[in-house]
Order: sequence, then structure tokens, then C-alpha cells
Amino acid sequence: MFNVGRSMFNVQLFIFLWFFFLIIFATAKDISAENWYAVKYVNDGDTFVLTNGKRVRYIGINSPEIDHDHQRAQPYGYAARRYNKKMVLDRKIRLEFDQERHDRYGRWLAYIFLPNGIFLNEDMLQMGYAYFLFKKPNLKYHQRLLKAQLEAMNAGRGIWSNWDEPKRRYIGNQNSRRFHLDSCSSAAKIKRKNRVQYSTKWEAFKAGYAPAGGCIKGMRD
Repeated sequence: MFNVGRSMFNVQLFIFLWFFFLIIFATAKDISAENWYAVKYVNDGDTFVLTNGKRVRYIGINSPEIDHDHQRAQPYGYAARRYNKKMVLDRKIRLEFDQERHDRYGRWLAYIFLPNGIFLNEDMLQMGYAYFLFKKPNLKYHQRLLKAQLEAMNAGRGIWSNWDEPKRRYIGNQNSRRFHLDSCSSAAKIKRKNRVQYSTKWEAFKAGYAPAGGCIKGMRD
């Protein structure tokens, strides 16, 4: 009687373990299928299209623009696209999401990783092909990304090379981490408690601020 009960227990344990490992395997397979992708097309230095048709935007960085909408390309715009293409096209990539998964254009917002562990959002900044873009609520790696930008600035890489600009007055918003020309109407709307002043764009970039749209057309103009 004891042997029969023990045999039944072993059968039940085997069935339980079989289902347990089946669930673990299925879950791991689903996670793998969800996070790993292939890139079909590279738009510019901070966006690309997956083979499933989804458009992806790098979180936390902004690359110089290429020609679009009758606007001329910014310096290093095409260099950034070439580098992005070299790193992701025809290669397997892993996407990691933060709190906000889509932008207003419907693009996926993601951190991009290669199988060898390279964190491409960080890499683009380290190579000087983009500047840091603080944007709530996706702040998981914002300190790490800012550190990567500072490394590129100190080394004078890419967009930070041969930097020369006249001193002007810029007003930063400590809440949004954007800076404006002092003469811009948007600067006047910043609450006093959130206002911070810089005399050059370099100073503002180094503090982790990015140029606001409108009065500031590019990184150096």
C-alpha cells in the first residue's frame, strides 16, 4: 500500500514538474519573440523600421537631422545615419521599453541592445552622433546617457568637434531640461523657480539640457 502511494506521488510530481518546465519554456520563448527583432530600414541617426513594419525611436538621444521637408541636413546628420545603419541593419537587436512605449507619431520608444551587450543609445552618444535628450517619464538610463554625452564632449568627438560659439544668453527650464534663447517668447513663460541661465549652448548641453524647438534652429546656429 505504501509503495502504491509512493508511486502515485512520483507520477504526480513528474506531471507537475513537466508542466512547470513547459510553462517556463513557453514564457521564455514568448519573451524572446517579443524583444528580439531585425531591422529593415534605417531612417536617420535615431530611428529605424523593423521587418514587422514597426517604426522605432531611440529613447534619450537626438541625432542631427538629414534633408527633409525642404530643410537642409544638419552637420553630422548623414554621418549619424551611416553609423546607425552600420550598427543595426541586418543585425539582431533587442528592444527594451520604459514607462512610455509610444511617441505621438506612433513609433516605439526603446533602448536598443546588440547581442554582444552594446547599448546603442549610449554608444551613439559616446561616438558623438547624438546629444542627450531628457524626456519624462522614460528616465531609466538618463544618468548613464548623460555620462556618455559628457565623455564625447570632453573628447571632442563627432558633433562636439571643433566647437566654437559666441556667448549669448540662454534660459533653461529645470523641469523639461530644455533651453531657449533669452529673446524667445517661450523663455518668458518659464516659471521663476524653474529658470536657469547659461551663456553658451555648450554649458547647457553639459548640464543635460537640450535645445527647445522654435527660436533655436540647430545645435550651433
